[in-house]
Amino acid sequence: MESLNSAGLARGRCLVSRRTAERWLMPALGIATLFGGWALLSGLGLVSPAFLPGPLTVLRSMVEHTREPYAGSVLQMHLLASLEKFLISFSIAVLLGVPLGLFMGRFKALDWAVAPVFEAFRFIPPIAWVPFAIFWFGTGFLSPTLVIFAGAFAPCVLNAYRGAKQIDRALIEAGQMLGAGRWATLTEILLPASLAHIVAGIRVGAGFGWQSLIGAELIVGSTGLGYMIVQGGSNLEPAIVISGMITIGLIGAGIDFAMRALQRRVQRDWSR
Repeated sequence: MESLNSAGLARGRCLVSRRTAERWLMPALGIATLFGGWALLSGLGLVSPAFLPGPLTVLRSMVEHTREPYAGSVLQMHLLASLEKFLISFSIAVLLGVPLGLFMGRFKALDWAVAPVFEAFRFIPPIAWVPFAIFWFGTGFLSPTLVIFAGAFAPCVLNAYRGAKQIDRALIEAGQMLGAGRWATLTEILLPASLAHIVAGIRVGAGFGWQSLIGAELIVGSTGLGYMIVQGGSNLEPAIVISGMITIGLIGAGIDFAMRALQRRVQRDWSR
């Protein structure tokens, strides 16, 4: 009996070790392979440093520009400028998009009225709004925020709508029989039952919003990571361009990691 228990414990430890390796070791190996290949290309002279500087050169550039301004600001101030635009626009997209999606899923008349316009809107690439952003707001702070909103809004609406549609009609009717009014039906039945879909839409919207922000800053920005990349390209400084790209990728991955953790928690709590 003891030998069976020992064997079971050993198998359990192996499974834990394997999962740990899959979770941490394999991603680390992938990153190491990428940077190793990059260092080889640059170090062996297969690609000119004028086009692809090595990882250490880019790292030195990133550290240097946390102290020395480039394109009007140090690296962290460009990052904060991008994050400020993103957080404001993304919050507005969530606050408007989620209720609209829930109401469309709940009220057929609103669905019929809004759905044709929304279906057309969601297929317009966010970057296509840049000319209108310039016409309406100039090249200041508000122009990129409109583009971010356009990228984040549609996924929030669509997933909230799908969440509202998948709710069992009997659940709503049972709540109404117990005296739930329209507001109680929305906040105590519709919203909790749709929460997993809503969080999934917010996660997708966050990714689209971040990508849209950088695209907008590449064209119309006067601050931010996208603007820094444009200035680096104009001045033929690839280390600046790659520094900006790496920062964008790391922040985007961080945003998605946070959204994924929130999504897992909601799904776990809802399944109880």
